Amino acid sequence: MDHIDFISLGIGVAIGVVLWGIKSFFTVRHYKKELKEYKSHLERQMKLTQHGSQKMEEELEKLKKENENLRVTVKTLGQKPGRNELRLLNIYDSALRKMMLKAPGFAQGWELSMQEAEREYEENEKGLKTVIKKVFGPSISHKTDITDVEQE
Repeated sequence: MDHIDFISLGIGVAIGVVLWGIKSFFTVRHYKKELKEYKSHLERQMKLTQHGSQKMEEELEKLKKENENLRVTVKTLGQKPGRNELRLLNIYDSALRKMMLKAPGFAQGWELSMQEAEREYEENEKGLKTVIKKVFGPSISHKTDITDVEQE
């Protein structure tokens, strides 16, 4: 009887190993399929990200070139004959308008007005006030200048 118990125990273990092997086979197969799906999803995401990054880099390069062209154009326009004289005329005009508001002590007032006008003109050349004037019109920026001078 010991022999039969030993054989039935061996058969039971063999059946258990076979069942465990079958279960392991299906589990591994399931995980391999899932892993394959994750890899394909990751590959699609990487392609999309690469495509988006490439488009952004191309657009950035295009904008850099456009910016450089605009900078060169502005520089060229600023170097045209008579441009320095026009700049100085605008500075004098602005300084004289400010001077009318600050009449006492003409020499000192003139110097302060000239420095202020030069600063404003440089800001205009950089585009800070030009944008405001284009958006709101010259009357608002002129009123702002007058109120700034009155507050001082």
